[in-house]
Amino acid sequence: MAETGQSEKTRRRVPVLMILPPLIFAGFAIMAFFGMQRGDTTVLPSTFIGRQAPALPTETLPGFPPVSDNALRSGEVTVVNFWASWCPPCRAEHPRLLELQDEGVRIVGVNYKDQDGNAAKYLTEDDSPFMGVPKDPQGRTAIEWGVTGPPETFIVAGDGTIVHKHVGPLAGTLYTDVFLPKLNEALGR
Repeated sequence: MAETGQSEKTRRRVPVLMILPPLIFAGFAIMAFFGMQRGDTTVLPSTFIGRQAPALPTETLPGFPPVSDNALRSGEVTVVNFWASWCPPCRAEHPRLLELQDEGVRIVGVNYKDQDGNAAKYLTEDDSPFMGVPKDPQGRTAIEWGVTGPPETFIVAGDGTIVHKHVGPLAGTLYTDVFLPKLNEALGR
């Protein structure tokens, strides 16, 4: 009779490995629920918005105009674009940069971790939308600007204050619905 009582206790115990998967699933479900309550996930917040733009690199891509750091504080709105010739999204946004240049927008193109020859060839063959091309071969300036990878584009007010940061190529609805209105606002259009 004692054996029967003990075997009933043994049968009633649920192995830990059977409880663990539902608990893990419940934990992920709770995390997902709270993650969906975070708000607008299309906007990457930048700690630089409203602050003075960091300095531009002093080294320039050979064969292209230099641009001094004072250009960002000249009283005119300037777009600063971090790009590279090896970056497919940078190439995809290039026509948009040319359009902005044609509209009179001042654009500085910071060449990011690129080979001088490749970058110069690209801008020579596909036209340069940039008023100056400082280069950042080690990516140090990009770190100072908070760039995570090219392309990234900043709108800088005439006093040198960063008013907007756009991560990724200037394309799609984020370009038309977010970037362009911010640019037009900064330009007073």
